[in-house]
Parts: sequence; C-alpha cells; structure tokens
Amino acid sequence: MIRRFKQVDVFTTTPFKGNPLAVILDAEGLSDEQMQAIARWTNLSETTFVLPATDPAADYRVRIFTTAEEFLFAGHPTLGTAHALLEAGLQPKTPGMLMQECGVGLVPVRIAAGGELAFRAPPATFETLDAGLLPLLRTALGSEALTESQPPVAVNMGICWLVARLGTAADCMALAPDAAALQELMRCTSSNGVAVYGPHPSGGPADYEVRALFKEHDVMIEDPVTGSANACIARLLPSDRPYVARQGTALGRDGRVAVTYSEGEPWIGGNVVTVIDGSLHY
Repeated sequence: MIRRFKQVDVFTTTPFKGNPLAVILDAEGLSDEQMQAIARWTNLSETTFVLPATDPAADYRVRIFTTAEEFLFAGHPTLGTAHALLEAGLQPKTPGMLMQECGVGLVPVRIAAGGELAFRAPPATFETLDAGLLPLLRTALGSEALTESQPPVAVNMGICWLVARLGTAADCMALAPDAAALQELMRCTSSNGVAVYGPHPSGGPADYEVRALFKEHDVMIEDPVTGSANACIARLLPSDRPYVARQGTALGRDGRVAVTYSEGEPWIGGNVVTVIDGSLHY
C-alpha cells in the first residue's frame, strides 16, 4: 500500500536547523507492531501516525512513537503533524484552530496568519526533586550552577521532564553531562529526561537557552528542540511574560520556541518546514 509521507523540521524556518519528524499521513490499518517497526526504521526521535479521530471534537488522531516505545504526548510531533496535515489540505473544523486527539486527550493547535503554529500545553502534575537527589543531579549535569531559589521540579504532562533552572544561558552551554548519573536520575524520578534552562542577558539571541538530555539504549542523547520540555518549563514560569527560548545550539541547530500565555495557559509555538514530501510503500 502507498501511504503519504512527509519529513518535516520543527521549530525553525531553515531546513536542518530544527528537530526532524517523520509523519505517516495515512496510517489506518497499520498494527501497533507495524507502527513501531516504521518508527524504528526512520530512526528519528519520533514518528507520528495520523488516524481518523474517535472524538467528534477532534480534526484527527495521532499516535507518537519513538524508536522504542509509544508516547502519550510530545511537543514537536504535535506541531510537525499539524503542519504536515495542513500542507496536505486538511481543513480545520474551526477556522484558525486544529484539534488533535492523542494519548492525553484533546490538544488544541493554534494557526497564526503567518503560518506559525502553537499548541496549548497539556495539564501537568508537579513534584519537587528530593533534596537528597541534588548531588546526583549536579553530577548528571556536570554543573554546580543550579539556582537555589528555584528547586528542580519533575513536570509530567504525559511525558515527564525533570526541569532545572541554571544561573545563566552560559551555564547551560557549559554542561558536562555524566551518562551513568543521568540514567540513575531518570530512574529515581521516573522521568523521561532532564530539561535545563538559563536566562540570556538583555539583548541576547533569545530570553532563555534550553537543553534537554536523556538516556536511551544505553546512549546519552541531547534532543535538538523539544516542545514538551519547553511546555514543562513554561508551566513553571510567570504566566504574564511571553518569551522566546533557543535550543539546539550545542548540536549546531538553531531552534526557536515562542511561548505565550492565554488565560494563564501556556502556548508553545514555532515554525515548521517540510524537507521530504513523498510516499511510503508499506
């Protein structure tokens, strides 16, 4: 069977500077095992599979797979899938807004006039890191620059990031991560990884620098640009201050995440560009 396929780059206007995503636009009929096999083959951080919605309020349903497992929610796959569908001709039920159905329920995606997309961060639960784990976190990051006034917090919105604020953006760039300590920290906190952020000085390239680290298949990985991690960070920041975060700098990427708030709820926005447009024969 020939299925429509796109590979897009998320949180960038320049191809190869954001976070890639594979999107299977005609996934109906694929089994769980087949979806996992395709995701393993694309070898990207995530691959999404578009299916007919089961909720009448939704425009579509999406399933999100890494190379090893399915996620209930993830950020850059949400924006990337929305972009791919709009480009393929999907007409939203509500002008200017798509409604995505996924493992955490319904996630609205706002469509700006200029093409930028933004998803509303799903509800989250919060658990402050036990003080006894701070030495392990410092070892995992290879940094002593944790901000004492803002303790690290595990934020769970279907995917869980341990969020830690550092003193400056330069502190973020100076991390020297320890893979074994990172894996142990993820185990102790039941988190998917650690997201760190620090402020840039006034007039810098963005308001914050962000890095997201995790361990997978015994390999430490840094995610280029992470919608869910930025959504978790946004849940911890004041809801009256829009800002822009930069991510991926240490990897030679140049992601930009625009965070705004509406009625106290964070919206995580960015641009998406299509890099590959074709078909999957499967």
